[in-house]
Amino acid sequence: MLVDDQPLLRQAFRMILEARRDINVVAEASDGAEAIDVAGRHRPDVVLMDVRMPVLDGIRATESIVAAEPGIRVLVLTVFDNDENVYAALRAGASGFLLKNARPTELFDAIHAVHQGNAVVAPSLTRRLLDTFTAHLPDPATGVSEDRRLRAMTDRERQVAVQVARGFTNAEIAEHLDIVPGTVKIHIGRILAKLGLRDRVQLAILAYETGLVHRGQTHRD
Repeated sequence: MLVDDQPLLRQAFRMILEARRDINVVAEASDGAEAIDVAGRHRPDVVLMDVRMPVLDGIRATESIVAAEPGIRVLVLTVFDNDENVYAALRAGASGFLLKNARPTELFDAIHAVHQGNAVVAPSLTRRLLDTFTAHLPDPATGVSEDRRLRAMTDRERQVAVQVARGFTNAEIAEHLDIVPGTVKIHIGRILAKLGLRDRVQLAILAYETGLVHRGQTHRD
């Protein structure tokens, strides 16, 4: 499903996507309010969502769509360097973001990735994203142990969560913790299930919000 207030842009995306045999555009919407209604009727696998739109923006539309239909994956379209709404969209439940000037192959790969339940934010970009927007995060008033969401994790799972929030890949986490990458993947899956999170991006955000990882910590810390 395509959501954008510019008809020509929607048409361009439709032409690009429908040239593929494995992608079918089932619906379009021109603003966030219409997107909520149309998504409820068509229940697409993936929504390609613009952020800045009249009537209702893409962030609030994403939040409503994901809350009503958890199986729908939202891929946000944005210009990363000057659109601070990216962070808010990910918190709202988007599975990732894509630059509007992305190559067609990147668009295809991103759609398939979110459809498979993955997040379209490379680990290095997770660091960049959080480094840019941690100013929007609240300072935890209490210690990490006070947050109930973190109590469900084992010590090893907390270690993995910290490494995810710092932007390490599964292979890097495995090397750092002296375990195999497959075990890292299992740990991340268990963490997401325990905390009711969609992907590693939301896990990284949670780690900052709860104080498991603090502002100013870098990839090399």
